[in-house]
Amino acid sequence: MVGIENVTMAFGNFVAVENVNLQVGDGEFLAIVGPTGCGKSTILNAIAGLLKPASGTVAIDGATVSGVQNEIGYLFQQDALLPWKTAFENVELGLMFRRVNAAERREKAMAWLEKVGLKGFEGRYPHQLSGGQRKRVQMAQVLIMEPKVILMDEPFSALDIHTRHLMQNELLRLWQEDRRAVVMITHDLEEAIALGDRVVVLAAGPKSRIIDSFPVDLERPRNVAEIKLDSRFLTLYRDIWASLRGEVEKSYARR
Repeated sequence: MVGIENVTMAFGNFVAVENVNLQVGDGEFLAIVGPTGCGKSTILNAIAGLLKPASGTVAIDGATVSGVQNEIGYLFQQDALLPWKTAFENVELGLMFRRVNAAERREKAMAWLEKVGLKGFEGRYPHQLSGGQRKRVQMAQVLIMEPKVILMDEPFSALDIHTRHLMQNELLRLWQEDRRAVVMITHDLEEAIALGDRVVVLAAGPKSRIIDSFPVDLERPRNVAEIKLDSRFLTLYRDIWASLRGEVEKSYARR
């Protein structure tokens, strides 16, 4: 579903990532980990069409990305809700831009608010919702558009640990219903393993590259808290950290 071939991302003379090759299958949940400043967000923004590669190509479902994409949903780290609009109005926003009629917008938005556990909260504004509730609105806002690819930039890092576990399980539940290709970047190795089908490790920047790829052979559906007690989870964690640790140390040494 996502094809990245020989992609180099540069900003003037600074080369963020160099010669990256990556394939993401339809319905695959891919997690990307790497030290701070290694270009994880840069790769995500190239898939979204927000940044143009200096060389190489990015494609979604076989079509080369040449600008901002309508086929992707983007779940950001920080709240991306309009504060002057209600939960319902935020969820229906994408359908409005697609000129979907009001009756259909209402039906779909209300259905998604119920799916994410916010039935009865549709009239509340973002400041009247908790952090977890705002994240649920964001998830509904993205998924209502039925994107081919979902991009996630550390979507749960701002939440407390208990809310984070709840939201991770909620995400997996919604994703299982109608699997889409997901590319998620995270600093949290436990999160990457608990959610992903595969974990890719990036080297320290500049000129970052992919140095390892680990399939996650853990059954679905998963409970993110319970899966961490599985011996296979612990083995995966050790193996991936062995690959990642040296790159994290290089990153800190350069800083």
